[in-house]
Amino acid sequence: MSSISTRSTRRQHLWARAAVALATVGILSASGLPQLQGTAEAAVKAMPCEQMFKLKGKPTDPGKLPWAKGDAVRPETDWDSYGFPNQRQAMDGLTLPDDPAERDKILGKLTLPYKKYAEGTPERVYATYKDYLSRNGNTDAKYGGFGNWLNEAYIEVYGRNPRGEAFHGKVVKDLGLLGPDWICEETLDVTDPDTKTPYKRRFDAVNHKTKEVLEVKSGGNHDSSQAPKDRAFLKDPKYKEYKLRYAFGQPQSEDTARYTNGLKKLGGQGRVATYEHVSTPEAQFKPGKYTAQDTARSIGRSADVIRQSPPSPADMARQMERVRAGDPTGLRVRGPGGVDFSTLELRYVGKPVKGQGLNYSFSANKVDESAGLGYGGRQRAELISDSFFTWLALTPDKFWVNLNPDEPNRVMDSTFGKTDAGRVLLQADLEMKHDYAKDMDPRTGVGKQLFDKLAAENIPCTHGVRNWIVPKPAEVREQDGGLYILDAPLKVNSVPQEVNTPSPNGQCNLTTAQHKRVQELMDAIIVPDIEKKVNGDAKYADLRTVYNARVAAEWIRQQDAKSPTDYHAIINGNKVTDWPLRGKNASWTPKQTYDDYVKSFTQGDYSYPCEKAGRPGTCVMGGVDFSKSPKENVSQAKFTAEHQHLPRTTDISVRAMTDDAENKALLALGGNTSAHTGTGDTPTPPATPTPGHTGGPTPTPTHTGGPATPAPAPSGQGGHRPTPGDQHAGGGLANTGTQIATIAGAALALVGLGAGLVWLRRRGGLG
Repeated sequence: MSSISTRSTRRQHLWARAAVALATVGILSASGLPQLQGTAEAAVKAMPCEQMFKLKGKPTDPGKLPWAKGDAVRPETDWDSYGFPNQRQAMDGLTLPDDPAERDKILGKLTLPYKKYAEGTPERVYATYKDYLSRNGNTDAKYGGFGNWLNEAYIEVYGRNPRGEAFHGKVVKDLGLLGPDWICEETLDVTDPDTKTPYKRRFDAVNHKTKEVLEVKSGGNHDSSQAPKDRAFLKDPKYKEYKLRYAFGQPQSEDTARYTNGLKKLGGQGRVATYEHVSTPEAQFKPGKYTAQDTARSIGRSADVIRQSPPSPADMARQMERVRAGDPTGLRVRGPGGVDFSTLELRYVGKPVKGQGLNYSFSANKVDESAGLGYGGRQRAELISDSFFTWLALTPDKFWVNLNPDEPNRVMDSTFGKTDAGRVLLQADLEMKHDYAKDMDPRTGVGKQLFDKLAAENIPCTHGVRNWIVPKPAEVREQDGGLYILDAPLKVNSVPQEVNTPSPNGQCNLTTAQHKRVQELMDAIIVPDIEKKVNGDAKYADLRTVYNARVAAEWIRQQDAKSPTDYHAIINGNKVTDWPLRGKNASWTPKQTYDDYVKSFTQGDYSYPCEKAGRPGTCVMGGVDFSKSPKENVSQAKFTAEHQHLPRTTDISVRAMTDDAENKALLALGGNTSAHTGTGDTPTPPATPTPGHTGGPTPTPTHTGGPATPAPAPSGQGGHRPTPGDQHAGGGLANTGTQIATIAGAALALVGLGAGLVWLRRRGGLG
């Protein structure tokens, strides 16, 4: 066809295509890292896809392609990962002071143009940032600091092109777009018949025999700059018999789904289809001394999306504005904005081999980036990490808290009270008491149900109670040397309890039979509602997170008892100075929560009309032990049947954030805590001042090296691809054999004295 051009312009990354052709997935060894090429645009012929990616094989029958019958999603059994080179990722732990004066002391030492400094050195990064600042009045209004610029511009943007090329080749290979009819990088001459506007639209693959064109995106976003061309293509009479296909590497964003649905309406029946070829990109690089990492004293703080997660909603909004402005071609894959970090929980820990670190994996709810929920990742990860090490460092006899109005001097262990794990337990106990008070309101909801029952049975009041939270059996599976935490639900227990501190509601004198009946009704009506809140309400999210960390830590104790691990010196040392109260809670004390509880107990959370001693009046409403936990053994058969994709998802998540193949609403992300020593082929750094550090640990030295990477564009960015309770002791984890890890003593009895509240009513009805 005369309207079809056989040439297109694209940056030539044949090294990435070769890597894909070899079906490389995961992180390449240093010796296997492809040599990176220059960034100059090169003219490249449109050519058969199999030739472009050096593939051989039989073409897939067009009727068997995934989009043949309309929109499709890759089967979960086939979800996998693929590698793409981005050596700049090795610099992601580099920091620079926020203070302009301190920053300029370091940057001022760099007098050469940034291209004169070798890639893979801090000098190259700092000089590039200096160049960026010099072109913007020596300010960073766009990124708001070196860290944001480093991750969003210097590293992420630079990796877009090779990632896109690698995924393009993967789609060609996986789908069998082979043979002489599938042409990659072909440009079509398109005209919008309504406006008479001509366009040149380059598609990633074109098949004139089947009359299909394909656009490939490694993420879930479309290229907004191509929207007029795609609409013109669908309207152009020359291509009225052609079909437009989109292949995405991640589920489509809400904005992209709206866009593709619009194309479907424009194109008519069956002309437009989308296919989500779910695959996780893994950056390939050789780590160096400036590579971010966890250590033997931290876990879960250095995952890319966690480090890049801003601290507040306002910062998140600014980040998303930068992302949208810097990604006009839709090449960025899901970042921190696609994660609800308030749901982050530890779900896996690997075999703790001494000197080799610990693999771990989190789960978190997946959200559309437009939701603006991707903030707070570092704070959440720190809570998990600090809690994990608190459970290791302290002996189990310290894992209790106690809110009892009669015992102001026995609120919690003094050392435990200096940690966020202890704070979370005590505050959760108080929160439960508030929820109990609300549920006991006789005017509405479950409270009304309870008191209607009491009235029907002629019971005049309710006794005081002690409520506490304990674990239901935690489902775990020990497999291939690691521990999967499948479920860790919580249960609320309730028993009659009286205290000496006077209640504003007076006393309730009941017979033994009436006490028993009141408790039965409360267990049937009130307790289940509180238990539902504890297991699902967002205000108990920290408690659930801390419990999961306790389960993991207790298993590590077991493994360390068998053979010393990197955590051996920490376990039972009763030192928690490395994991203190942080952030806005740094000044918290147990007394603050205890005082809040006493106020609630003695004054009530709210009031309502009632009868006291036969006269009209007003009624008001107002501990934790973490040393024990039951267990439930999960068999191999059950694990395989119910979690067949979990091992693969977890394995990928250690290297890169990935979609959960079992639950489409979840993501999995993790890492390894290996602490590098800096030995190996580390080049001697130039004599420049050591950068200051404004947050987090100083990057621990590690080996570095690897090939040089292309010079960045003058902007400092890489090239774009153009298109109350009782104290309990004890707490050991029961040994149940080598296959099934069980959490028998691992965790939770959130023992808390209930409000001890007395409810009175008039005979024959509530006041």
